[in-house]
Amino acid sequence: MVNSKNYDSYSNLWFTEEEGHNLKLDYRIKNIIFDDYSSFQHIVVADSYDFGKMLILDDAIQTTTADGFIYNEMISHVPICSHPNPEKVLIIGGGDCGAVREIAKYPSIKKIDMVEIDEMVVMVSKEYLKEIAGDKIDKRINFIFADGVNYAKECKEQYDIIIVDSSDPVGPAVELFSQNFYENISKILKNDGIFACQSESPVFYSEIMKKIFKTLQDVYNDVKLYTATVPTYPGGLWSFAAASKTNIITDSKKLIGNTRYINESILKSCFCLPEFVVKMLK
Repeated sequence: MVNSKNYDSYSNLWFTEEEGHNLKLDYRIKNIIFDDYSSFQHIVVADSYDFGKMLILDDAIQTTTADGFIYNEMISHVPICSHPNPEKVLIIGGGDCGAVREIAKYPSIKKIDMVEIDEMVVMVSKEYLKEIAGDKIDKRINFIFADGVNYAKECKEQYDIIIVDSSDPVGPAVELFSQNFYENISKILKNDGIFACQSESPVFYSEIMKKIFKTLQDVYNDVKLYTATVPTYPGGLWSFAAASKTNIITDSKKLIGNTRYINESILKSCFCLPEFVVKMLK
């Protein structure tokens, strides 16, 4: 599967990621492992010096082997530990398979449906990013290669946990941040269910974060923001949102111990927000 085509954004083995018009981040690259186009996007796996292997989609870093576990653990374990008895989970997005790998650590989970629009991202991640995707076959995981927006609209099933592990709200991912989408998600979430999603950087994308929080408040009874430090992402500090039709009560004792970032202390404290974020949400 390795494709040796040149990738124009790499100059003298440096990758430059542009964050808007005012910020650029440079990463020194050892070599390009994979470089090709799917029907939806440009997919690159690069091996970097400081962040290990990177998954890059349309010139934007999605995850790395150095710190991807932080994001994947926080978007997965927090909602799981906030539900009384989760058995059925839906993940929309998450093509690197990091989140689904974390969810599968819980023996009580009986079924995991993962809806990803781009099958090639999953195949590439499983072949070249085993540190993130894992290499075990779990019969509880059902891969559905389809549009997540349409799936939420047409789905007839009900889930205990729904996680939207999406890229930034640009291009086809924009609809994954809309009120209409959140309302469709609510319809397939059980009454005691928990919804979770990434909600961008409080530093660089605060307006998007506030919009996600406010839109979820219009749909759900209880919405809470929580944070983690993910060095690869702009600003380091990253936010997540959890929502419920009832109340979000997190039980740190439910946490599965096989983690690298999250522990009981972080699970208890992650909803404690910096004062500037508290004021933003008001």
